[in-house]
Amino acid sequence: MKLNHDKSVLLTLFTLLLQLPNAIIASSSPPITALYVFGDSTVDSGNNNYIPTLFRSNHPPYGISFPAKLSTGRFSDGKLATDFLASSLGLKPTLPAYLDPSVKPLDLLTGVSFASAGGGLDDRTAMLSLTLTMDKQWSYFEEALRKMKSVVGDAETNRVIKNAWFVISAGTNDMIYNIYDHVLGSFISVSDYQDYLLRNVETFIQRLHDAGARRITVAGLPPIGCLPVQVTLGSVTLPRIFHKRICTENQNTDSQLYNQKLQKLNFRLSQRLRGSKILYLDIYTPIMDMIKHPHKYGLEEALKGCCGTGFLEAGPLCKQLSGTCDDVSKYLFFDSVHPTQKAYSVIATYALQKLLPLL
Repeated sequence: MKLNHDKSVLLTLFTLLLQLPNAIIASSSPPITALYVFGDSTVDSGNNNYIPTLFRSNHPPYGISFPAKLSTGRFSDGKLATDFLASSLGLKPTLPAYLDPSVKPLDLLTGVSFASAGGGLDDRTAMLSLTLTMDKQWSYFEEALRKMKSVVGDAETNRVIKNAWFVISAGTNDMIYNIYDHVLGSFISVSDYQDYLLRNVETFIQRLHDAGARRITVAGLPPIGCLPVQVTLGSVTLPRIFHKRICTENQNTDSQLYNQKLQKLNFRLSQRLRGSKILYLDIYTPIMDMIKHPHKYGLEEALKGCCGTGFLEAGPLCKQLSGTCDDVSKYLFFDSVHPTQKAYSVIATYALQKLLPLL
């Protein structure tokens, strides 16, 4: 009898052990309900189409790889990284722009982009380009909350927000305008200006948290010195070996410094805002890997855009008459600033691999 009893106990323990992984999975974070995005042209699905600004891309050749070759206002030949994130999460095929008139209140429940090309973490950056400041993007988010509550009520809206994924992607325009190109005049030291931008990031994250957001991701800076336009402008002031296009290394070093500070900020906020998952999205590493090892990704050109000469064209300067490269899938950048759909898919895959298990 004792032997049978021991066998029974062992069988019960074995059964419980088999069920343990399922119990862990069942008790893990609930599914992501929506994707809400704030920032600049890297995540603008077309909001600038509906505001009076020259920073638009709702014209060919933008969109040549998008379904039906539509020029949606995305600064790329096709989809953005956030479109790939939305589809991979099963939310919707692409992430729409909030200001798109076809977006209805029910659509808001699975996510939209509030981002605006030409904007930044410094509101003066957006004011210069007559685009949406982060404050204005925030006011649109508050408006969206009211619309959602009018359709499904407070409780359901709060549930959606609590389990949604919030992404902030901005800062490149700030660094280019204020530090490298001095469009807004000389500011302060690079490090001090970065600290100023990060204080704005902290304020925005606090706002999101106060509104009920608990899954927040902030993208770092790309290797700014490797953007085709910065490579071109750098060639005017820096000696180039045999006229070969190379990255402006001090700008890349600045990006790395900013990213280190951002990671520390996210960690501090995660400690302070208990119950929140505030994560860092590393876009520097995948972009730099594509630059250094293009053939690994099926790329052939990493420091020149596909549109026009590939040196300076972007936005209103990238037109149908500008012409494009023969095969956009071989290019890392579509214009002189923005990645191609293929590059964005690499960034999105990298983001999902690194962040999804942590959300």
